[in-house]
Amino acid sequence: MVPPRGGAIGALLRGDHERAVASYQAALRLSRDHPVARVNLGLALLRWERPRTHHDPAWDADPRETTRARRALDVWSRQVRVLLAVATVVVTAAALGLGLHREAQIGGALVLGGVVAVTVRQAGRVPVWSRVPAMLRRDLWFTMDAAMALAGVGAYVAGLATLPADADGVWAGACGIVLLNGVAAGALRLLAEAWQGRPVRALAHFAAAGPVPAARRNADVALWILAGRAWWALALLLSLCVVAAQPRLAVAAVAVPGAVVLAVRRGGATSLLRATSRRDRPLALSLALLAVAALLLALAGAAPGRALAGAPAVPALGTAGLAACAALAGAAGAFAVRAARAWWSGAPGPWRSALIPCESRGRRLPGDASPPPGVSDAVRHAATYSRSVVLAYTHRGCPRALAVSAVTSVSASGELRLIAGDDAWEAVERDPRVVLFVGDPRFWAEVRGVAVPSGDVLCITPKRVLVREYPGRHQARAR
Repeated sequence: MVPPRGGAIGALLRGDHERAVASYQAALRLSRDHPVARVNLGLALLRWERPRTHHDPAWDADPRETTRARRALDVWSRQVRVLLAVATVVVTAAALGLGLHREAQIGGALVLGGVVAVTVRQAGRVPVWSRVPAMLRRDLWFTMDAAMALAGVGAYVAGLATLPADADGVWAGACGIVLLNGVAAGALRLLAEAWQGRPVRALAHFAAAGPVPAARRNADVALWILAGRAWWALALLLSLCVVAAQPRLAVAAVAVPGAVVLAVRRGGATSLLRATSRRDRPLALSLALLAVAALLLALAGAAPGRALAGAPAVPALGTAGLAACAALAGAAGAFAVRAARAWWSGAPGPWRSALIPCESRGRRLPGDASPPPGVSDAVRHAATYSRSVVLAYTHRGCPRALAVSAVTSVSASGELRLIAGDDAWEAVERDPRVVLFVGDPRFWAEVRGVAVPSGDVLCITPKRVLVREYPGRHQARAR
């Protein structure tokens, strides 16, 4: 039987990482060698998010409809950017290479008709336009893709209107936006994902989880995240040396591989790194090239050479600096090869979307892995033994109330496990927010929380508990 998806996994799935960390740490205090808690705690430390971040379970819209809408808008953004990039290259070649300035402008304007056709076609595949603004607010990268497509259209029109006989600054800037917006968006996403979460602590928990497939897969991704942090650190340091014209700042590059080694050793993931490097050759090559690039940069900063002819603003990093740039490019190429191989074979890639939670069918989490929500003993007793328990929820946009068949148990942290009808299960899949009313001869209680189906019961994690006493006889007479 699948273990109950209680407060810990529910918090992880909802993106409440602080609560998930506290929950799994509480579980590990009771059982230090529990693999499920180790793996999922590592995910919480990495600030893992479900792939379907654009959808809110509280919406009345079907998740399949919002997924189709997101896919349609993704395809629209990709097709528009590729179409405009190809058109920009052709128009540039015709205008500047062949001298067909007017013909290139006319042909480029006709391409906008193709953009309109793509837009109309993909717009017809969006079933829930009313939810698109909320989807854009929830998913940052989804919003960025759409914005990049719109920026590409604007830049293409501006470049086409200012198409000169010879290249100038405005036209070149517009062409750069059209051609490189996808590359810039991808680089920005990789930069943000590399510095998100705590991969060193996560690696320690993945290593302590033992031979669990989810732990091994997540550890591979965490090691790639560490390599990505080292790459970005070296690249940003090199950029700082170029912009500030201070080549001696490159000496600090020697600290980057030292920090990686120290992080791996402190996390107890040395053996895990050896095993992963034997399995993942691009990772081993990338780490080796990063170490070489750091040493070359430090050498170039310690003994700067002469400035490059014709470029006095460029710091003189010399041959060692150029070799360091080549090593950084090689590390990026190793990542690209690993990503392309994963994409081609359909295997997990070296990116965050390859992270997976662990839901073992073996030993369940010890006790309850939720921080105490403040449910009193009187409310626990009343919920378990009272026959006046009502579950309120939203079903197809309308409020519903249902008498609960039985509350099977109330955990030490206040999580309630109850048996309810099929309508409640269907409603909870769409909107997990519920309210449980518990009656007692002395008081009544209102428990607001989040319900998650688990096996044959509904698990409700309390978020707020309100207890009120019934009015006394003198209060009744006064009324």
